[in-house]
Amino acid sequence: MSMFNQLPGFARSPAGLERVILRRLPKAFFLSAALPTLVALAARWFPWSGSDAWVASRIQMVDFLAFGVLLLLWTLLLTVAIGAFIVMVMKGPAYVADAYPLVESDRPLDGPRRP
Repeated sequence: MSMFNQLPGFARSPAGLERVILRRLPKAFFLSAALPTLVALAARWFPWSGSDAWVASRIQMVDFLAFGVLLLLWTLLLTVAIGAFIVMVMKGPAYVADAYPLVESDRPLDGPRRP
């Protein structure tokens, strides 16, 4: 007996948008990391005017915002990846559980069927 028993005669669904999404996720991951990082670096190259403490606080604010956007984008990508993976698994082959006799059933073993 194998660990997984596939349902005989089940036709698999063709791959769809979920495979495209899963293939593009690594590129989206690196792009989502690069964009906030470039914004944080651009804030350091921007010619600020004001006191040193004020400039440092503005750069720190940009860093915090960039980090927040980075976490938001990665959470979004993780959610999309989980959804695409679930769709991919659900389109796969159907499996049958092993049959086992029930202790309580609608039809007793030695008598007629109960209403």
